[in-house]
Amino acid sequence: MSGSSAAFPERSAHPVKIARIETFQIPPRWLFCRIETDDGLVGWGEPVVEGRAEVVRAAVDVLAEYLVGQDPLRIQDHWQVLTKGGFYRGGPVLSSAVAGLDQALWDIAGQAYQAPVHALLGGPVRDAVRVYAWVGGDEPAQLAEEISAQVEHGFTAVKMNAAGRTAPLPGRAEVQEVVDRVAVARDVLGPDRDVAVDFHGRFTPAGARRVLDEIAPLHPLFAEEPLLPEHGHLLRGLVESTSVPVATGERLYGRAEFLPALQAGIAVAQPDLSHAGGISEVHRIASLADTFGALLAPHCPLGPIALAASLQIAFATPNFLIQEQSRGIHYNRSADLLSYVLDPEPFRFTDGQATRTTLPGLGVRVDEAAVRKADSTGHRWRNPVWRHDDGSFAEW
Repeated sequence: MSGSSAAFPERSAHPVKIARIETFQIPPRWLFCRIETDDGLVGWGEPVVEGRAEVVRAAVDVLAEYLVGQDPLRIQDHWQVLTKGGFYRGGPVLSSAVAGLDQALWDIAGQAYQAPVHALLGGPVRDAVRVYAWVGGDEPAQLAEEISAQVEHGFTAVKMNAAGRTAPLPGRAEVQEVVDRVAVARDVLGPDRDVAVDFHGRFTPAGARRVLDEIAPLHPLFAEEPLLPEHGHLLRGLVESTSVPVATGERLYGRAEFLPALQAGIAVAQPDLSHAGGISEVHRIASLADTFGALLAPHCPLGPIALAASLQIAFATPNFLIQEQSRGIHYNRSADLLSYVLDPEPFRFTDGQATRTTLPGLGVRVDEAAVRKADSTGHRWRNPVWRHDDGSFAEW
């Protein structure tokens, strides 16, 4: 892209306005939004809280009352109004609704200026983004086979659950089961590939410390969400007790929530582009993390628009580490990452990497006909509710 003004298209004489905002609740568990301008540009976003798509859809409808009629290119001003203009702030529903709308506005901006979003964020700092595959781990019987398949597909890193339903304070046998699973992964991957271990907040702080001690010799890339977000005040003690890099952030929704985690010394920040305020806020979270020497690994077990937005951030973020993606993940039984796109090329991974796209906006071409058809069926996805053997609630 040339640095001259000639690189930008002529804009119409009248101020462009947002004409219409629609949402689509589509299998397997996603929510898409579509913003159209009065001069025909269309931007797509993915605003969703998994298991609460209907609630976020209602929130998008409320926020659309403000956006319709506005200039789509005033993205930062809209972000301020959408997040702060209703007096009550934060939380997953509002932040996720804003996130999808923000993605769609950046998509429109890229098309308006005929540039990929990463160019609008200051330009690329890398030409390829390392991605990892998810291989389960709740039930370990097929773990070696699953990891071997991902290695054959070229991936150099995988992520697995530390455990399925388990006691908050695991005993010796349960700890050994975790160690055995991670050891299987390490054996298949060898010394030159990586395994990340997702704790999913299933252990107490003492339980997490016990497990981290045991898996440290297997050198996981990071331990994800070893504590629940409400135990963030205990993060520092856990970080200082282990050599395993600690990652967290999928259930944190803005800079203010990430700040204490970063001050506690986490190694990896994991904001979700569909939860943490979209491209605008995650870009700021990345910069904040950089001041603490922390790396960025965006959370993304979702659909193609969320992944496209995540990749745009990754291409423009110096302190980026690795990107999650949902190809073949167990949630995607009724539809997968490529089910609603016209061009799979931006999501073609070679040697475990996604290549930088020069397509305008988010770089994803949505199959609108397929989306509209799927919305007529919709979904009512809910996460499972687990219980311990004594009948008490268990973290999923």
